[in-house]
Amino acid sequence: MDYITPTAAGVALGTLARYIMLRSDYRQYPTYPHGAVTHLSLGFIGAALGAVAIPALLEKDFAAISFLSLAATQFRDVREMERSMLSSIEHSELVPRGPDYIEGIARVFEARNYLVIIIALLVSGFTAYTNIGVGILVSIIALFFANKLMKGKVVGQIAKVREGEVRFEGPQLFVDDIHFMNLGTEETRQTVLSRGLGVIIEPLDDNARATLANSGQRQAIAHEASAQVGVYRDVDTAEFMPISRRDLDTGRIGLIILPIEKDIECLIEAVKRTPVLESAMAKPLKSKTGRGASD
Repeated sequence: MDYITPTAAGVALGTLARYIMLRSDYRQYPTYPHGAVTHLSLGFIGAALGAVAIPALLEKDFAAISFLSLAATQFRDVREMERSMLSSIEHSELVPRGPDYIEGIARVFEARNYLVIIIALLVSGFTAYTNIGVGILVSIIALFFANKLMKGKVVGQIAKVREGEVRFEGPQLFVDDIHFMNLGTEETRQTVLSRGLGVIIEPLDDNARATLANSGQRQAIAHEASAQVGVYRDVDTAEFMPISRRDLDTGRIGLIILPIEKDIECLIEAVKRTPVLESAMAKPLKSKTGRGASD
């Protein structure tokens, strides 16, 4: 049997799949050339390993399959590489991502390499037993399901997001009835009143309530909001840092931010589009005790 065609098809379509998954958005990551080259190179290696698996099995060359376990070890290093890089530049962010968000990004980059191996393996196998046309079709279907698999929930799917009233009671800052902090100077209070926007995030159920209670999830919301609408602060203006606070009685989350452009609709949309972090996701309603406690 000719293994050149299925192997080449697996490598090519697997690498192409990694290129398609290597898209950047408003976060502008990874757009730097060396980062793109690194991930495409690792995608090519993963595609090559996946593409040769089926021919190796057909030839009963089981030693070649051991390279897949080696790949798993190498791709775990991808997670560490991304985690270290993002953590090292965290101090330069006006509004940090937080360790939970960084860990989520690192996991995604590791998982995408495993998806490349699976896609290349499927393409190689179907091409070997049928033809290249079927292999291409399988790669399209596999990439579609891979994108569906990698697309997690966003805050707008688990909570209602609405505008909150920014107000003061003396020096005490509130968004609606959620207390935030004490701002001592009149100048700071006037700046917050003139430029500040507040939102209230109301969980739809107890699962969402537990998820939004996670401090890492709230830090991700503050970071995403500031990344999209901008933030009116510099490194030495801690009082203008976006802050979230939780209503302990209802589980609602209040967020105060001083954006560059004072547009509440854009702010609400930015909060809604914030990813729900895997490390923050909680489902107490899945347990009998949790369901009983929610009644």
